[in-house]
Amino acid sequence: MAESRRLLLYHPPMVKSNPRRGPARFLVRLALLAALALGGVAGYWWATFPDIARLAKTNPSATALIEARAAEARREGRPFTPRWTWMPLSRISPHLQKAVIVSEDALFFQHEGFDWGGIQEATIRNIKSGKLYRGGSTITQQLAKNLYLSSEKKLLRKAHEALIARSLERHLTKKRILEIYLNVAEWGQGIYGAEAAAQHHFGKPAAKLTAEEAALLAAMLPSPLRYDPLRVTPYLAYRRAQILRWMQ
Repeated sequence: MAESRRLLLYHPPMVKSNPRRGPARFLVRLALLAALALGGVAGYWWATFPDIARLAKTNPSATALIEARAAEARREGRPFTPRWTWMPLSRISPHLQKAVIVSEDALFFQHEGFDWGGIQEATIRNIKSGKLYRGGSTITQQLAKNLYLSSEKKLLRKAHEALIARSLERHLTKKRILEIYLNVAEWGQGIYGAEAAAQHHFGKPAAKLTAEEAALLAAMLPSPLRYDPLRVTPYLAYRRAQILRWMQ
């Protein structure tokens, strides 16, 4: 009897391991790591989230897009002097306002920052092509990117863009969003905003732009560094005619 107790003391019975415990434990750890990563990203976004409410009364003094272009110029060793003159919406041609809306975001005054139909179409196109193209972005989303974010086509950046766009819609009126967008949009190398674009490309103030000139500027927006409205390519001519039809 004593001998058996000593055997039990020094040789405890073997406990069979559960073969399911290993994978389950791995999945739990993976879920915890994912939660920590998402929590870290959310915390960073919260700490660095821009003060959107101040834009209701204060014009931005800089944009992420302009800063990115300046950094790019420094890397390439070339000068960078942006032309940027702020103009209130009342001093920007109604033709340009309408041209930009019909070409970039026809439902601008109806949606709350997101064009779900456009997003669905863009998603289907991206899945079929296997690439993340520009598409489905509203004026509000484009403004969020121009003001605060990079141009990287990554899902996390798009998620951040969506949060900022929602905040823009919550704190600003539609006319204010349009006013800021028209003042920070890129319209050529070093050309930012409707006033600088009108002066540089047509030698006139933004208030005096004609419907044809406005349609040309709107046609540039998807690729503002590629096109010059004074050298009308077949694409620009087609796009201008298309925008003019929509304006009418």
